[in-house]
Amino acid sequence: MSRKRRIFDIDLPPEEDAPAPEPEAPAKPERGIARRGPMASAISENAEALRERREAEANIRAENDKLATEFVRLKREGLIVDRIPLDSVVTEKLIRDRKLHGPDAELDELKLSIREIGLSNPIRVEARGDGKYELIQGMRRLRAFQALLEETGDEAFATIPAGIVASDPKLQETYRRMVDENLVRKDISFAEMANLARRYAEDPANECPEVDDAVAVLFKSASYTKRSYIRSFAALMTRMEKLLEFPQEIPRNVGLDLKRRLDNEPGLLSQVKAAFEREPERDAAREVAILRGFADGQGATFPTGKTTPSRGSGKPRQAKTTFQLSHARGVAKCNASQGRLELRQDRDFSTIDRRDLERAVAAFFAELDRGE
Repeated sequence: MSRKRRIFDIDLPPEEDAPAPEPEAPAKPERGIARRGPMASAISENAEALRERREAEANIRAENDKLATEFVRLKREGLIVDRIPLDSVVTEKLIRDRKLHGPDAELDELKLSIREIGLSNPIRVEARGDGKYELIQGMRRLRAFQALLEETGDEAFATIPAGIVASDPKLQETYRRMVDENLVRKDISFAEMANLARRYAEDPANECPEVDDAVAVLFKSASYTKRSYIRSFAALMTRMEKLLEFPQEIPRNVGLDLKRRLDNEPGLLSQVKAAFEREPERDAAREVAILRGFADGQGATFPTGKTTPSRGSGKPRQAKTTFQLSHARGVAKCNASQGRLELRQDRDFSTIDRRDLERAVAAFFAELDRGE
């Protein structure tokens, strides 16, 4: 007997009336993987930011330490330049190589240069514990600033650019720095270098009583021949220093020849002294001319009819004109006085053909005569 399948009629509601499906439950995390909540994420991000900040601060500190070390090194070497008060610079530690003997014509040139373009080469000083600065290099530059401040009253000259170095306990090294700078100066004379060696040997603090040893210490970077010349001039200055008015003007050959003659002729020194006493108001050129006469074996010669003024006559020294001339080849320094004209420039005039020099000098005198 067969069964009949029942069919039920079911009325389904419209789709829009159907209830919303229930939201699916979130999937459970797999076993072994921890779920990160909002708080954990915030802590992690904060730790990361803190770590980056510490790394940045460490890099900054390392860079600052590097810069500080470099600054200290540069300052120790005198490569850090600052403006220091002029009245805080003292000249007590070192014996100077140069002393003023009358007017310093080149000081006027330096003052003019400073006023127009400033000081291009700072002085060099050592810092002292009392707030002062000991001058190591730059005596003329210091004098120029002092003179400009006195003449103008301009506060711009009340301070001077200076390379500041730490105080060096080795006095010998301090002297060497000063001397080595002076060796490159073309205007420093053998007499000045010799006197510096003599004064160095006389100072007990230097523990160098012999002048020959002082020359070896101070002028170590000079050639053997130059040191020999300095020793000869030191012996000459020992004998004649009190007689000379312009020792820095003595040419090398005149000094060396005169020293040899003094060694061989014991009575020559008294003759030189007598010649100087006849001309107490002599200028530098005349003093060198007298010395040259004795060095050549001719003795002192005097112009016919020349009268010998006394020291108390008050007669002024001969006037001197100094100026600089700029042209296409650079700057020439000119010094003019009675019977003498000097032109100086960083140029080897011996390489110029003699005929060209003669024509130039002839044209020079012709122009002077035309202007009279």
